[in-house]
Amino acid sequence: MKQHSLIAAAVLSLLLPVSSFAAGYGAAGCGLGSMVLGSKSGGRQIFAATTNGTFGSQTFGITFGTSNCGDHGLINISKEREIFAQENYTSLVKEMAQGKGENLYTLASLYQCPAETHQEFGTMVQEKFDHLVVNDQTTSTELLSQLENQLAHHPKLAKSCDIQLSALN
Repeated sequence: MKQHSLIAAAVLSLLLPVSSFAAGYGAAGCGLGSMVLGSKSGGRQIFAATTNGTFGSQTFGITFGTSNCGDHGLINISKEREIFAQENYTSLVKEMAQGKGENLYTLASLYQCPAETHQEFGTMVQEKFDHLVVNDQTTSTELLSQLENQLAHHPKLAKSCDIQLSALN
C-alpha cells in the first residue's frame, strides 16, 4: 500500500509542473513574477514567487483576471494600468525621467511588452518625457493617455506591446 502512495505522489509531482507550464506560467504561478521572469524552471521561479508575494500581484491577478492569471477577471487590464499608475505616480514619473526602474518596467509588463523590450520602453519614455508629463498638474490618467499615444507611434513597441486605445478600436 505504501508503495502505491509513493508512485501516486511521484506521478502527481511530474504532472503538476506540466499543467502550470501549459497555463503560461511556471511553478511560481501567475502574477507579475510570471510576466517578468517567464515560465522557465529553476531559480528564476523563486524570484518570480518573491515578486508575486512582494507586490501582491498574484492575488490581484487571480481576483481580477490580470497579470497572466486569466482573462475572466472582474476588471480588465486597462483598469489595472490605471490603478497601478495612480498608486505609483510619483515613483513612476521619476523613473520615466531616468528611463529605467522597477515601477517603469512593471508598467511595461502591464502593457504586456515582452521583457526584452523593457529597456527600449524605458528609453522611449525618457525621450518623450516632456510629452508624457506636461506639467506638475498632469494626472495619472493623462499620463497613460499620452503614453499610449507614444506607444502607438513607436515602430517596435506598437507591434510588441498591447495598446488598447479607444481611438484605435
